[in-house]
Amino acid sequence: MKLFFLFTFSTFLLSAFEQAAASAHYDKILTHSRIRARDQGPNVCALQQVMGTQKKYFSTCRNWYQGAICGKKATVLYECCPGYMKMDGMRGCPAVAPIDHVYGTLGIVGATSTQQYSDISKLRGEIEGRGSFTFFAPSNEAWEHLDSEIHRNLIDNVNIELYNALHHHMVNKRMLTKDLKNGMTLVSMYNDQKLLINHYPNGVVTVNCARVIHGNQIATNGVVHVVDRVLTAVGNTIQDFIEVEDDLSSFRAAAITSDVLDILGRPGHYTLFAPTNEAFERLPRGVLERIMGDKVASEALVKFHILNILQCSEAITGGAVYETLEGNTVEVGCDGDSLTVNGVKMVKRKDIVTSNGVIHLIDEVLIPDSAKQVIELGGAQQTTFTDLVAQLGLASSLRPEGQYTLLAPLNGAFSDDTLRMDQRLLKTILQNHIIKVKVGLNELYNGQELETIGGKLLRVFVYRTAVCIENSCMIRGSKEGRNGFIHVFRQIINPAEKTLHEMLRNDKRFSVFLSLVKAADLDDVLSQPGQWTLFVPTNDAFKGLTDDDKDILIRDKNALRNILLYHLIQGVFIGSGFEPGVTNILKTIQGGKLYLKTVNDTLLVNELKSRESDLMATNGVIHVIDKLLYPADLPVGNDQLLTILKKLIKYIQIKFVRDSTFKEIPLTFYKINIIESNVQPIISKEDPSITQLTKLIEGDPEFKIVREGETITKVIHGEPIIKTYTKIIDGRPVEVTEKKVTEERIIQGPEIKYTRITAGGSDNEEKLKKLLEEEAPVRKVQPTRRTQGGAARRRTRLAYP
Repeated sequence: MKLFFLFTFSTFLLSAFEQAAASAHYDKILTHSRIRARDQGPNVCALQQVMGTQKKYFSTCRNWYQGAICGKKATVLYECCPGYMKMDGMRGCPAVAPIDHVYGTLGIVGATSTQQYSDISKLRGEIEGRGSFTFFAPSNEAWEHLDSEIHRNLIDNVNIELYNALHHHMVNKRMLTKDLKNGMTLVSMYNDQKLLINHYPNGVVTVNCARVIHGNQIATNGVVHVVDRVLTAVGNTIQDFIEVEDDLSSFRAAAITSDVLDILGRPGHYTLFAPTNEAFERLPRGVLERIMGDKVASEALVKFHILNILQCSEAITGGAVYETLEGNTVEVGCDGDSLTVNGVKMVKRKDIVTSNGVIHLIDEVLIPDSAKQVIELGGAQQTTFTDLVAQLGLASSLRPEGQYTLLAPLNGAFSDDTLRMDQRLLKTILQNHIIKVKVGLNELYNGQELETIGGKLLRVFVYRTAVCIENSCMIRGSKEGRNGFIHVFRQIINPAEKTLHEMLRNDKRFSVFLSLVKAADLDDVLSQPGQWTLFVPTNDAFKGLTDDDKDILIRDKNALRNILLYHLIQGVFIGSGFEPGVTNILKTIQGGKLYLKTVNDTLLVNELKSRESDLMATNGVIHVIDKLLYPADLPVGNDQLLTILKKLIKYIQIKFVRDSTFKEIPLTFYKINIIESNVQPIISKEDPSITQLTKLIEGDPEFKIVREGETITKVIHGEPIIKTYTKIIDGRPVEVTEKKVTEERIIQGPEIKYTRITAGGSDNEEKLKKLLEEEAPVRKVQPTRRTQGGAARRRTRLAYP
């Protein structure tokens, strides 16, 4: 039982110490400093001093290994840790500093000016006597840097002003650094004035933004912390300061217009980067007027200058990113003694402490993306695009009240040839990069179509690690402005104009491949609407193929289809949409697998380089290769075919299994929206050879009998096939219904046929029967001509909208 109690008690103590350590960043950093200096002897701490200044820091790991603080080189110093002292002839700091009352401790820590002022102001007796005090004692340098007029007034009236000022640095209880919590407010011993405590993760502790540079010097009646500046009284809010500061009248007007000023009067821990009047005067007049006339934009602008944390300048030893009240972030850093915002030195005056935060005056206005027009969102890498949009008159069409999405290629995407193009053609290209609606990155989905201001429809392709529009993929850098989004792209977007079949037909490099496609009856696959990825071998891939070889290939249609359909994949796969260096395994229509990856911006298919990739078609994409592809696991059972393939394919060993055959691949894989027909024979009195066309288009059903020799326009008009999907319209997903037309052609023998369309109902069927019964009496006709298989010949083909 005792053991259990001891274990429980020790666990409780350990957890308590861990919780205390978690909040005592100063003590943690101090411990690291001792570890770094352990080679110097006991109780020695390693500090970094910024070169050219007297500033010393117990450093974070980041600053230590960088060898710099605030971008300035820092030298390493070794000093006794707080509370310890040296002894002659011994390494390190083996002795403990003597414990004295607070007055005597001021001398031990070197705060002799504060000690002297305590003496002459009659405070000495109080801090030598009984009690428990915390004294935030200004260093000697802090008194030297105090405003000369304030300093003189204190010395001239030591019994009241100086005495009260020193009391303002004191708290009537002992507070070690571990007790000084971030955001804490202490009550000083002068008129209950507030002392705002901040304890930062980098170990910096501040009191009214004065940094503790030597903490935890224990006294018999309290503790002394040396700070780097003289504390001034805090009595007003940020709002109060703005309302009386003449140099902030422009910012005050913006804060009032946007209803944000009242926020800065509420309790809190804010940091305000307040632009001066001069900063506002530097803005282009049109920009300032537009923002000030738009309450949403002006509210975004004002809130972009406010952080919901209190960030004192002395706590910044390197760059860090902070979220603003507007929602976006700013980077606050330092360069020597100067504060920087987003990497720019713009802080004129820092650390104006108020009761609810701190103010830093800046000489530039920070404009968030949300207050900018979409054309203003372009960064340094998109200047070619934004400049061309302005020069060609497209910027004026981007109305402030409109909603747009800019697809901005990088500067390097614009070649010299492109920039020398006729301006009308160049304007058309740019129009293809401006979408009519505002679409964010998280609103894009695979298969989506976006309409440009030029009337083109651009397709969206979403992959595992990429989002692409037509042939070009996005890179990081999307931004949202007041009237739209801008997305950054690697290349100029080229909308598709032709089908896969048309592209092959118009390029002589693919004539052999196209002739084989035609021989295999695959023309329709590449002509009809769809989503395909086609790897097309150039004529060079067929070098050595004789006419006889070609005839042998064509005669074995199953073999030819297997070879050709191994080059075809369902879906559109852009080369730049693949994650670099990662193999993607895709199933072909033939059934085999292709192994794709990108290396150094080059697409590899089965380790063969694509000579030209991402040629966009209206029904897919082409990747050009100079070798014929063949599935390595597919055996050949014919000697002649094996000989032919070995001529063309030398990069793999083709398997030979005698008498093996290629599987038949029916063309049903691309036939969609087929209407199932039930054809019933009816005896006709007329000539035996009749051709009937059944076509389904919009409208009410109507029927007629068609005899041989008549011109056929339509036979059946019925309900269209309905397709429903989601599309982004005006930045919102909207369900859209499209109508598709399906055409069925039937070529048959002597009987008149009719198609039973179940969707039409029994009434339609009765109408057709009645129409047939009204004909002359039936007479016997010749039997139906049959095909080789014995069935009536019928051909069905799809019609697409």
